[in-house]
Amino acid sequence: MYSDERVEAFRRRLASQGQRVTPQRLAIYKYLIEAETHPSAEEIHRALQPIYPSMSPATVYKTLELLVEMGLATELAFGDSPNRYDGNPHEHVNLVCTECGSIVDLEESLLEELRERVVRASRFLVRSQRHEFHGVCPRCQNAKGA
Repeated sequence: MYSDERVEAFRRRLASQGQRVTPQRLAIYKYLIEAETHPSAEEIHRALQPIYPSMSPATVYKTLELLVEMGLATELAFGDSPNRYDGNPHEHVNLVCTECGSIVDLEESLLEELRERVVRASRFLVRSQRHEFHGVCPRCQNAKGA
């Protein structure tokens, strides 16, 4: 399975860097990459608490910080709302619903072309990019009769 391969690669990377390899760290990463909801740290902690009752919120926050540092996750900040985390390593667009707060990934091949055009036009060394569209998701549109 794809997520198992990614978790194993994360485990090897932690070990090769002399970092502690713990079941909790691996479970946090696995949860993040399998989640379709772009969860907050609190949501991840709540979901894994029954399996790891002694795991603290600090463990979740520190692991997410490490994943972001390693380039395996992206932290998404949205004003006053708790930060959310994205385990999708591919360049993509995040569609953010302003009504329910859901975030959906849209794989978009035009991003590579856009990146190349930006680099050519600016001679800027682009290390990462983040794209978001904010609006109302189909479920919320249907609920409002829009």
